[in-house]
Amino acid sequence: MSFPFADVSTRSLTDLLSLAGRRAVVTGAAQGLGKAIAARLAEAGADLLLIDLNEDAARAAAAELADRYGVRVASTHADVTDAASVAAAADLAVAELGGIDVWVNNAGIFPNAPVTMMPDEMWDATFAVNARGVFLGSREAARRMSADGSGGVIVNIISTAGVQVAFPGMAAYVGSKHAALGMTKSLAVDLAPLGIRVLGVAPSFVPTEGNLAAARAGAEAAAAAGIEMPPLDVMSTSMIGRMGTPDDIARVVLFAASDLSMIMTGSTLLADAGETV
Repeated sequence: MSFPFADVSTRSLTDLLSLAGRRAVVTGAAQGLGKAIAARLAEAGADLLLIDLNEDAARAAAAELADRYGVRVASTHADVTDAASVAAAADLAVAELGGIDVWVNNAGIFPNAPVTMMPDEMWDATFAVNARGVFLGSREAARRMSADGSGGVIVNIISTAGVQVAFPGMAAYVGSKHAALGMTKSLAVDLAPLGIRVLGVAPSFVPTEGNLAAARAGAEAAAAAGIEMPPLDVMSTSMIGRMGTPDDIARVVLFAASDLSMIMTGSTLLADAGETV
């Protein structure tokens, strides 16, 4: 069986980092971490499709990135929990960009509630986005990456919750992120013969709009149940003395998506400022 991964040892650092001529898809790309990832991929030269539930925000982000970096950036509404919606987005990427070389499964939700108060709907929605969404995105990306034999890279945005439990109320989130980390390993095994590498990036808490809103909502639910939760500022402690930023994570994703990481597949990179040491 042939495993088509080139030896890139003789190529320059500039060439290894470049994504010029490549086509990338980022889910949950209208704001926060997804938008930061899309920006770094665009800066490296990739043409992009931005996917988000908020079509207007995705369109605005696409226009901004196209103007800033001079690459082609399309956008579309898609629901990562719906197979037909994800397939349609992947088809749009092929139609608009000519193919898919990089797919970033970034879309995620961060609900938290004490387990005794967690409704079925919260559990189901969390796994639908954070686990099923990774599976659907990876499957549709792999189908198109392998159609012409060109291969590619799938990057799954996981979380330090894929390897630990930071505080109470995270049963659904932690479970879904452990699932995503396990899928990253299994997908790498399945897809290596097709020339597709699969990597995870696991950030610690990054204060994006969505993460802050979810953390506050969880703290309020816990307080109503008489359960003490850690304050938000507990997440600011790290070995580097500050919280991570979206661009901190985006740079790690760029490494994973580029040929700098050619030797790697199945691994999850901990972008956590030492939190899990």
